[in-house]
Amino acid sequence: MVNRRIAEILRSGQAEEVIKIQGWVRTKRESKGFSFIEVNDGSSLASLQVIINQDVPDYEASLKKINTGASVEVSGVIVPSLGKGQRIELKAQTVQVYGEADPETYPLQKKRHSFEFLRTIGHLRSRTNSFGAVFRVRNACATAVHQFFQERGFMWVHTPIITASDCEGAGELFSVTSLNLKDIPRTPENNIDYSQDFFAKPTYLTVSGQLEAEVMAMAFSNVYTFGPTFRAENSNTSRHLAEFWMIEPEMAFCDLQGDMDLAEAFLKHIFKYVLEKCPEDMEFFNQRIDNTVLSTAENIIHNQFERITYTEAIKLLETADVQFEYPVSWGLDLQSEHERYLSEQLFKKPTIVTDYPAKIKAFYMRLNEDEQTVAAMDILAPKIGEIIGGSQREERLDVLERRVIAQGMQPQDLYWYLDLRRFGTVPHAGFGLGFERLVQFMTGMGNIRDVIPFPRTPQSAEF
Repeated sequence: MVNRRIAEILRSGQAEEVIKIQGWVRTKRESKGFSFIEVNDGSSLASLQVIINQDVPDYEASLKKINTGASVEVSGVIVPSLGKGQRIELKAQTVQVYGEADPETYPLQKKRHSFEFLRTIGHLRSRTNSFGAVFRVRNACATAVHQFFQERGFMWVHTPIITASDCEGAGELFSVTSLNLKDIPRTPENNIDYSQDFFAKPTYLTVSGQLEAEVMAMAFSNVYTFGPTFRAENSNTSRHLAEFWMIEPEMAFCDLQGDMDLAEAFLKHIFKYVLEKCPEDMEFFNQRIDNTVLSTAENIIHNQFERITYTEAIKLLETADVQFEYPVSWGLDLQSEHERYLSEQLFKKPTIVTDYPAKIKAFYMRLNEDEQTVAAMDILAPKIGEIIGGSQREERLDVLERRVIAQGMQPQDLYWYLDLRRFGTVPHAGFGLGFERLVQFMTGMGNIRDVIPFPRTPQSAEF
């Protein structure tokens, strides 16, 4: 007898089918001569109700072992359900208990637990409805990412996790070393002697795979990265993680317009795919977490994104009938409250802001003809602010060298990056999307720590 996934059974199972399921018990109700248990295997939000009659072999002994959290295998026949809320149920013929769960100590009983409490039991929280739904949506998002790029002929490239480059000064870095921290070797000037370290130079966990993706785009035209990145920022907000996943496409022979078009199509594709593949989970989020989740998704799928320049955005913010906490003036970066005002209150849909001041953006962004702004773009989303950041890259060697020096960097440290402009340079563009930000936005979850299985945050690396 072949094991069947519960999602498939609930979707297409028919009366009189003989099946076998394996999963974990969510609830148990005992009556005289029979009992009901609900079994969930993680494949769907809904569980399958199982009827265990007293004529099942070892009924009494098995029932004592079957409590919330226990793992079981049940073989039986599908029957029409007489109860509300389910079309079918499983009438057990045999029941095997793989692992018991002590009801006195198992922390996930049938009641609502706070997300704060569930973070303390990260090894068990995936068994709850909320986190089961989160991680199924996360899986669907990841599938949709690859589908979107693969269907368009992009190559998935694996950029290094250990790197000697800071990319864009994106924040504090985690150092990677094999040196004995109790006895660090020193140079005569009392600096750390990196010549004795594993890589013979300072190395870090990557903050972005973009620079290496540009290398690959100069050979394969269209590429994308999808992997872990790291920031050693001592931030305990609901929007920051020390370890998170980034999606970074890079396109040769592409300008800012093409970059924006791809990013908009990308977000639309992801949301459409998840609504199709995880309707029950998304409905759950809409009912239990944020009642605008579905309308936000529909808004993204069916509306053309608003597009304005940074200069236009500043004018709109300066004349807005809103008291912002942070000042607004040309030359300052937009804060989350400004981004959310534009996308949430003013345009009421995702908004793409372009052509930011060069001084507040990274050295690799293409300098516009006014020499004051760069060909950059951010996509601002309701409720979360910036969700995608991208730009056309500077392909002119002389301009790039000038900008590298202006930002206090040494051109020789980026010789390989500059070589891309020496040998067959082309206009090219790309963007970056924090995967957890996307999942958080899609599900309405309030804290980014709740959309990644094992969050890494300051003073916390559990599980």
